[in-house]
Amino acid sequence: MSFTRLSAVAFTALALLLTNSACNNHTQPVRKAVRNDKERKVAPDFTLKDANGKTVTLSEYKGKVVLLNFWATWCGPCKIEIPWFMEFEQQYKDRGFAVLGVSMDQDGWDAVKPYVEEKKINYRVALGNDSVGDLYGGIESLPTTFILDRDGRVAATHLGLVDKSDYRNEILQLLDSRADRGRDVHAAAGAN
Repeated sequence: MSFTRLSAVAFTALALLLTNSACNNHTQPVRKAVRNDKERKVAPDFTLKDANGKTVTLSEYKGKVVLLNFWATWCGPCKIEIPWFMEFEQQYKDRGFAVLGVSMDQDGWDAVKPYVEEKKINYRVALGNDSVGDLYGGIESLPTTFILDRDGRVAATHLGLVDKSDYRNEILQLLDSRADRGRDVHAAAGAN
């Protein structure tokens, strides 16, 4: 390998490392395990607008397991996670699961709409603001992700890039929990 090519590879690796670390102050998630039922607190409700100008409230997702992701178009780790979240949305939506992305881009929809269209994001994206971030303790790093149970309570919190299998395990644990399965049975019985 030539010195020029080796330098280019080293520069690219360094740039990727800096891009990924620039988005967040923490590289490890706050907690990997789903909190037990008694430790969960209700996630603060909010009202935002989605890409179509429609109102989005977190409370409209009650009854579903929700992956609530605060992100930005310029965030390297966010770009890694978004395809996973699209996959989860597709795989688990019929089981009472939803992804809700809250973009914290300062350029607003001018940055977010083209990104959502280009990546063909299949879940709802809303434009966040500092007020919503403050409800969640201040979003100091991106991505910041909350996994909510069907009662709208925070079951897990992650700062920075988290392993895809951790997300999947937490989602499945909440979808498969005995209390949630019982809720599904009652909902199905009421629909008949």
